[in-house]
Amino acid sequence: MSLIGNIIWIIFGGLIISIEYFISGFLLCLTIIGIPFGVQCFKLAILALLPFGQEVVQKPEASGFLSTFMNILWVLLGGIWIAATHLIFALLFAVTIIGIPFAKQHLKLASLAITPFGHKVIG
Repeated sequence: MSLIGNIIWIIFGGLIISIEYFISGFLLCLTIIGIPFGVQCFKLAILALLPFGQEVVQKPEASGFLSTFMNILWVLLGGIWIAATHLIFALLFAVTIIGIPFAKQHLKLASLAITPFGHKVIG
């Protein structure tokens, strides 16, 4: 079932979202300061490409100061807008019964987009 969901997801915008995250990650990695943020964009890109069958979990060692500080910087520098975009798409998809699985995937992406540091994708 996740294979069919991923194929439909890619056709209806998942590939575009993933390419945008890859480009953002590459541009952020051009600067030394942006490398940690670029790595998080790559994490989002992989999840945005194939979200069905993957799960976002918190790392047990991620409760420290550094991940909290980086999450605050992430939210202030654009993470809130990324998460808001995924929430809007989730609301749009949730209007129809067929779109509910896609709304769930956008909610998963929104949760990772708001605080990517200290989380990992399992799949």
